[in-house]
Amino acid sequence: MITAQSQKTFLSEDFLLKSDYAKILYHDFAKHLPIIDYHNHLPPAEIAQNRRFENISKIWLAGDHYKWRAMRTLGVNEHYITGTASDQEKFEKWAYTLPYTMRNPLYHWSQMELSRYFGLDDLLTVSNGEEVYQKTSEMLQEEDFRARGLLERMQVEVVCTTDDPTDTLEHHVNYFRQDQSVAMYPAFRPDKSFAIENPGIYKTYLRKLSEVAGIEITSFDTLIEALSKRIEFFHAHGCRLSDHGLENMYYSDDSRLSADGILQKVLRGNLPNAEEIEYFKFKVLKKLCKLYHAHGWVQQFHLGALRNTNTRMLTVLGPDTGFDSIGDFNQAVALGKFLNELDSSDQLSQTVIYNLNPRDNEVFATMIGNFNDGSVKGKVQFGSGWWYLDQKDGMEKQMNTLSNMGLISCFIGMLTDSRSFLSFPRHEYFRRILCNLFGQDVENGELPWDEKWLGKLISDICYHNAKNYFNFSRDNYNL
Repeated sequence: MITAQSQKTFLSEDFLLKSDYAKILYHDFAKHLPIIDYHNHLPPAEIAQNRRFENISKIWLAGDHYKWRAMRTLGVNEHYITGTASDQEKFEKWAYTLPYTMRNPLYHWSQMELSRYFGLDDLLTVSNGEEVYQKTSEMLQEEDFRARGLLERMQVEVVCTTDDPTDTLEHHVNYFRQDQSVAMYPAFRPDKSFAIENPGIYKTYLRKLSEVAGIEITSFDTLIEALSKRIEFFHAHGCRLSDHGLENMYYSDDSRLSADGILQKVLRGNLPNAEEIEYFKFKVLKKLCKLYHAHGWVQQFHLGALRNTNTRMLTVLGPDTGFDSIGDFNQAVALGKFLNELDSSDQLSQTVIYNLNPRDNEVFATMIGNFNDGSVKGKVQFGSGWWYLDQKDGMEKQMNTLSNMGLISCFIGMLTDSRSFLSFPRHEYFRRILCNLFGQDVENGELPWDEKWLGKLISDICYHNAKNYFNFSRDNYNL
């Protein structure tokens, strides 16, 4: 029989911490550390301008395709998701949906975010949706609930946005000159620079890239020259890392092909075939990665997403609206060959690779060990659980695999990968799960009861490893 005394309190101060030692590790060594969020999709304009959000729907539901997918699954009409319903109506539909998300990470995240930002510990349901909407929307009008205040509330030390090579970075400059407590740096995301599969869209993009780089792109060499100019521009604006969202890594040694010949074909408006696409992407990425190495940047590769699978909804709503899934691409061979191509000339930068298909965890965890050469602690990293895997089970599997096949002590920890200013409790979620893993091992007699040493490892994974891995500094700006 379950008595009132034996019931566990949901979202208590010891949430997810199942042993006394896990509680010690979290509360004494992880809880109060600052956050270095080295990959997210926050709009830099909203940080620079210190946006005030009109209501909770604007900051919590707009652009959040995690929530949109859950609402659609429950049968909520698109009118209340991305449609013309009022912001309050949309929020109340989310309040109706949330209790049905139990055992999905959305339930944990949402309740944590309401608690950590707004101090609301009552569970959100359809019965209190209107009240929560009004209360949170009123709080968001207060000065310390604007964009920067929300970051400061979570002890965020660094945020890195995701920026196309054609971006002006004007908002980064404006923010830098304000000398704020939370540092914001750009990250170079050049995916569009080698997206030749749609010649019409690609030619339009190259015109924009040509304009901002001051170089007319008429050949492969001038394309690389333009990208090099933009890397120099980003570098002067504090950027020290790049990011790439790929289905899988590209590699081709087909001597019959020519990168310039393929580009000329595309510039004429002709569709390249699969072999030409693979070869061209490989050649551009290889050039880019050597430029990153020359500038001392970290490079990130997010691998494995199958995007825009629903063409009907893509036509109606566009990309990034909740119709992407985990892909089942072959990863190992091309990834190994690509990293080796760079390493063979000692031009492999510090690298973080993120896996989206859990079947490939062991592939990624062992691949990083092939290219860790003793020059830098954790030079090549198996990145944290990403997208569909940044939940309890996914994070545990990633950390257990890394522990078994690498050194979790060198791990640079969590990131939000989010478009929302309310997502930073995910770092707390990660830290609790991490501490629980170590605490359970101590409880089981599988690790020694060495509070000082294990506390150091926990602190390193949560903060210090990332702090030392990335070269973030206001001194990097050279304006």
